[in-house]
Amino acid sequence: MVLESLLGGQIMKIILSGIKPSGIPTLGNYIGALKNFVSLQEEMKDFEFFVFVADLHAITVPHDVEELRQNIRSVAALYLASGLSVDNLSLFVQSEVHEHAELGYILQTISYMGELERMTQYKDKAKQQKSGIPAALFNYPILMAADILLYDAQYVPVGEDQKQHLELTRNLAERFNNRYGETFVVPEVLVTKTGAKIMDLQDPLKKMDKSANNEKGCIFLLEPIDTIKKKIKSSITDSESKIKYSKSRKPGISNLITIYSALTGLTYTAIEKKYENAGYGLFKNDLADIVANEIGILQEKYHKIINSKMLDDILDMGKAKAQAIAQKKIREVYNKVGLTRG
Repeated sequence: MVLESLLGGQIMKIILSGIKPSGIPTLGNYIGALKNFVSLQEEMKDFEFFVFVADLHAITVPHDVEELRQNIRSVAALYLASGLSVDNLSLFVQSEVHEHAELGYILQTISYMGELERMTQYKDKAKQQKSGIPAALFNYPILMAADILLYDAQYVPVGEDQKQHLELTRNLAERFNNRYGETFVVPEVLVTKTGAKIMDLQDPLKKMDKSANNEKGCIFLLEPIDTIKKKIKSSITDSESKIKYSKSRKPGISNLITIYSALTGLTYTAIEKKYENAGYGLFKNDLADIVANEIGILQEKYHKIINSKMLDDILDMGKAKAQAIAQKKIREVYNKVGLTRG
């Protein structure tokens, strides 16, 4: 089905994505989401890109209030610094469009405990909780479904670890449509071919995570360039010295090859051939320069944007466009489920 969202008589096809401001985004976020979104914008110019700062998702676990406030703005600025074009972009803050939470509750009424208990991310995060597990953490995938279905998004670019959540979103859309009549577009997943999942530099069997205990394995987009280069050069590989991609046998060097490929556009095979007579030292030095150059440019743009009026203007415009669509959809949903005066 081709997505059609009506706004002031204009038909829009929407691709949607969000990122949590639970910390400064990482190189993994940049490659798997931010950079990928820039490429998608260039490839799919006839789509409107709805990108939001997922601040409601950031409070599902204990958090620092002031840090969250700062991160909301920082994440929005990093989106723009990554190269997103404002021509077909609606950038906004999730909590400023209250229909996200409203639809999230409605979708809870058709969600089942069993399917939520099977969510891998819930299981992993629940294990990390030292005290009681917040209900919001359990319901996280339902709010994520609301984020998507609220705008009739046709495509949602997600990493491998989010595919399970998107499958739940599809199930909820179909379940609601079957129970109350055609209402939601059933979204399709877009998984990047390269760089969809960047692993920890010190433990390449785990995803690069900004909340990981060992920060040496994670590259943050706003940390000093010298520190970034050191982390690349000290990354874990193996006892061999051959630059060869093999996720199962050589996870460390394979992760670095993935990063190299994502930032240069070279295929794995081309990278292997380029370094067939070189060792890990030269490869890591080159990769450190590549990563440092890319993030250095991004940081320069970020510092020009972060405190500018332009950022607030863009967020205000994005909020207005998102609200126009969200209000229309939530009215339709309320009417379908009977939340209207008889």
